[in-house]
Amino acid sequence: MSARLSLFYGLLGKVQPYFRGARMGRFEAALAPATGARVLDLGGTTEIWNLVPTPLDITIVNLPGVPRHEEVASHHRFTFLDGDATRLTQFADNAFDVVFSNSVIEHVGGPEKERLFAGEVRRLAPAYWIQTPSIWFPLEAHTGLPFWWFAPARLRAALHRRWERMLPAWNEMVAGTTVLGRKRLRSYFPDAEHGIEWVAGFPKSYFAFRTA
Repeated sequence: MSARLSLFYGLLGKVQPYFRGARMGRFEAALAPATGARVLDLGGTTEIWNLVPTPLDITIVNLPGVPRHEEVASHHRFTFLDGDATRLTQFADNAFDVVFSNSVIEHVGGPEKERLFAGEVRRLAPAYWIQTPSIWFPLEAHTGLPFWWFAPARLRAALHRRWERMLPAWNEMVAGTTVLGRKRLRSYFPDAEHGIEWVAGFPKSYFAFRTA
């Protein structure tokens, strides 16, 4: 199990920069953030931002205990905070210029939390960019298994029991993931433009963005 995951994540690490580079290119083309724009990244990391050439003032919010990787060479200015992306009462309305989130909304804990997350995104900045994986992409991004979401419930439950013994923290992350369809994403962000990231003829992810 761990060997298979190591191989999968090793391969993923080789192709991710290409896909993320294209994604961040779309983000910058759509939102055109100005130099020094205040960006709130919900659940993100520093690495993805080095794919954006415009220097930005980026605040990264993660749950307590998530590694921060603060010692990173970058042309951006980073601030790191602990917080719950579904309830960010420490920030006033429109405290930022842009809210950004890459593959996080599917991890917040189901539809009720997703709606709270979306409400905070729309409240905290006039512009935002939200991305989430598609259920229809053949290779599931967390498990590395083909068509994971379409596997019989009994099979998935049996695999979760096995993973719980072997990799409990990783299994908790997978078990807590709830993929969003396009219709649900649209319902959370009705004021956004919506798009699809295609790879080899399959929808790899969906994105929603609002310009200022």
